[in-house]
Amino acid sequence: MKIVVLAGGRSTERNVSLSSSAKVANALRRKGYEVALVDLFLGLEDANEAQLANLFTSEEQEVDLNISDEIMTDDRINALRTDGTTQLFGPNVMKIAGLADLVYIGLHGGDGEGGKVQAALDLNNIPYTGSGMLASAIAMDKNVSKQLMLFNGIQTARFMNLPHASLQTNVSLPFNFPAVVKPANGGSSVGMYIVHDQAELHTALKESAKFDSDVLVEEYIDGREFSMGVVDGEAMPAIEIIVTDGWYDFEHKFVSGNTTKFQTPPDIPDDVHDEMKRLAKKTMDVLGMTNYGRIDFLWNKNGLYVIEANTLPGMTPLSLLPQEAEAAGIAYDDLCDMIVQSQVKLLGLTFE
Repeated sequence: MKIVVLAGGRSTERNVSLSSSAKVANALRRKGYEVALVDLFLGLEDANEAQLANLFTSEEQEVDLNISDEIMTDDRINALRTDGTTQLFGPNVMKIAGLADLVYIGLHGGDGEGGKVQAALDLNNIPYTGSGMLASAIAMDKNVSKQLMLFNGIQTARFMNLPHASLQTNVSLPFNFPAVVKPANGGSSVGMYIVHDQAELHTALKESAKFDSDVLVEEYIDGREFSMGVVDGEAMPAIEIIVTDGWYDFEHKFVSGNTTKFQTPPDIPDDVHDEMKRLAKKTMDVLGMTNYGRIDFLWNKNGLYVIEANTLPGMTPLSLLPQEAEAAGIAYDDLCDMIVQSQVKLLGLTFE
């Protein structure tokens, strides 16, 4: 079976995607698949059909899994192209994807997780892992996804959505400080701030709006933070995230040497853990997510709050989904294989 792992792209989380995808590609090679690792944005110039076909290999390739803490801006990403073009799909990317039996989407951020890539693959009848176009777009848009959660009785933090946030001058919150400011479409805590007064709110809105014109402001929920993956309809054990300095921002998520600890919580009551599993699967169903995903929670005396849903969870050495799988006794390579085989079954794909 031939698999293209799509990596990179042109989002602020490009570096995270490159690390995730390189690790996934080698894992799938070890499981016996023929894999081509392809940068969505850079593609491959001046290659003939034979050279494209030769990209697929079952031999492991040496890769750098380190993630820079640089937040990739549009200008920085565009400069990676030598021909001055900026379209999302690089040279020959769709041709290479068309040679595969399945595309494993290893992208993160708006372009990769927000439904655009999924729509392009759908239009070309190319099957891929993860949720479809509509569910991807819904889950990426925190305003829309939280509205759907509330409509379906899923508790989430109170919030307000601010279109054209950079133009907002006098925002009156329907809840007290502190508050959480984040781009309405984005991930990995890029452009996210915790604010304690009106002055900090004003500054944070300007900064967050650099990553999306719409900005979400949420009530700050003081509680323990958990993450739970769901693969092929089965919820993994919860992982608790403990940050001993500051909060779980981009650097704590992906840069090694930080002071973040992850643990399978020994003291969470069974009924709370069971409810977390129920809510994780319900949230995925409500948002239309399929194949696999990850749901993030906060828990305090008022119960469980769903923070957000992730349609393409990170697969880096520090990412949560692999740790959740490990807590369930599932090795990294087997997790990648499970994701592929789950989607093959879901889509009814057959191979000679």
